[in-house]
Amino acid sequence: MPRVQLALRVADLEGSVAFYSKLFGTEPAKRRPGYANFAIAEPPLKLVLIEGEPGEDTRLDHLGVEVASTEQVTAATTRLRDAGLATFEENDTSCCYAVQDKVWVTAPGKEPWEVYVVKSDADTLGKSADSAPAACCTGDAS
Repeated sequence: MPRVQLALRVADLEGSVAFYSKLFGTEPAKRRPGYANFAIAEPPLKLVLIEGEPGEDTRLDHLGVEVASTEQVTAATTRLRDAGLATFEENDTSCCYAVQDKVWVTAPGKEPWEVYVVKSDADTLGKSADSAPAACCTGDAS
């Protein structure tokens, strides 16, 4: 079943993990350095926490829709293009400690949205071991 993803960049990762564990009554499904995600059943939500800079306010990093297969990502890509939206595709990309296929679009307020499938775990937050957190999950072609 597809679920909405909310990715937040937080200054206090440990405090945020503790808060969201209490809020949703569950522990993170995945913990890595500078990263945690929650696979929440009710409401169906993938909550991603990415460690930001100390002292900065929590901010939206990106939004997404997690689907079950690459075929669903491909169908979403076609549907979004046919609707006149500019898309950016990434296949077999490493992001958020997972290998994913995805398509990105940008909403009018410049908030990035992805439709993605997790294919397997990965050892890095971004596309390479030395990727900065900002380089992961941005939907930028750069």
